[in-house]
Amino acid sequence: MKLGSLLLIAFAATRLTAQQPAETHDVPAATTQHSGSVETNHQASESLGAEPTAAGHGAEGNKDIIMPHITDSHHIEIPWLNAAWGKEIELPQWAPVHLGPLTVDLSPTKHVVMMGFAALLCAVTLITAARSHTRHSLDAGYPKGFSTGVEATVLFVRDEVIMKNVGHHGEGFVPYLLGLFFFILFANILGLIPYGSTATGNISVTATLAVLSFIVIEIAGMRALGKGYWNTIFYWPHDEPFSIMKVVLFLILTPVELLGKFTKPFALAIRLFANMTAGHVIVLAFIGIVFTFGSWFIAPAPIAMAIGIMLLEVLVAFLQAYIFTLLTAVFIGQIREAHH
Repeated sequence: MKLGSLLLIAFAATRLTAQQPAETHDVPAATTQHSGSVETNHQASESLGAEPTAAGHGAEGNKDIIMPHITDSHHIEIPWLNAAWGKEIELPQWAPVHLGPLTVDLSPTKHVVMMGFAALLCAVTLITAARSHTRHSLDAGYPKGFSTGVEATVLFVRDEVIMKNVGHHGEGFVPYLLGLFFFILFANILGLIPYGSTATGNISVTATLAVLSFIVIEIAGMRALGKGYWNTIFYWPHDEPFSIMKVVLFLILTPVELLGKFTKPFALAIRLFANMTAGHVIVLAFIGIVFTFGSWFIAPAPIAMAIGIMLLEVLVAFLQAYIFTLLTAVFIGQIREAHH
């Protein structure tokens, strides 16, 4: 969500009401000039609406302040004073790669840029905090300042979220899960700032994170259980005598066990995607009320509600990073202790 864009909503609503009569007056002129051509009329209407949008002053350009935060594209916005406080920069588009019948487009998009930026923020934040922690501990005997806050967050996630759920000898999973937590956190927060975009509002991004967690979970189970890992797929109660019911349970519960392996990453992907998208859509609905009525008098209430949702989104950004990390740790701990 563009926090700064809310300040322009009242102005945009008045611009919308001011421009509508002019636009409706210009369209007949275009149709008169090219009477009898439906295609030409359509092009004229598009050109009339495209000019103010490109300049950032049109009704369409003013309304589109929320969806760019959750939709992907081949351009990215940057602050720019001479074009309604924003300018679009086209990202490079490369030739697609053909892998047999598949065509893969590896061109960078806005969400790819945001993911790279989130990863860079993770590295800079954690490395800077670690060096500051070491320097202050050597000089003063204790950490202070920014590094103290980062240390408190790292210790909480490690001790209360990871170690308590992964179980014994879970130190090896701490780097991955801590990196996962901070990456999701920064990716979520980048969608709350002006000119930012929520990469975690893209189902492809959340699905990739879920697949990576799925791989870590299954490899953790293989290493911890050895041959017993197959018992997490094929249900066979070894502590019961052989009977026809044992075979029936095997045939019924084995597909259930196998399905359960895929429902976990599916739930991780959908939960993060839906929660990070929902807040933006709700804010868009509130802001849409302003443009629907196009009045100064109706603007304060929707703006106040939108601001409230945006403040809640700050909490959701931290909460969803916490939940994704927590559930991944829980699933790792479950499969490492699995037995039938």
